[in-house]
Amino acid sequence: MSGLAEQPCEACNANAPKVTDDEKRSLHKSVQDWEILSVDGEEQLSRIFKFKNFSQALAFTNKVGELAEAENHHPAILLEYGKATVSWWTHAIGGLHKNDFIMAARTDSAYH
Repeated sequence: MSGLAEQPCEACNANAPKVTDDEKRSLHKSVQDWEILSVDGEEQLSRIFKFKNFSQALAFTNKVGELAEAENHHPAILLEYGKATVSWWTHAIGGLHKNDFIMAARTDSAYH
């Protein structure tokens, strides 16, 4: 498990700073399987997780939901047969915060 996954999430509000380019590069090294995408002008971390069937994908989605609820930080999840696409970003700031990288690392841990 990545050391990033064990770090605490910080309380976040609309005044919280987005990660800098240097922070983003450094944090991304711990979650290399995640893409950094721009969606409607907001950067997001996104990853597709593959499974043998819908039931396994649903179970994973529920694990991610539990992680999200525990931190009151919620991703976008697209559940399909045999896969789940998870996207993390901080809605309040319209982009990426360190919390998003932490939650991506925890999502990876839930997959393994």
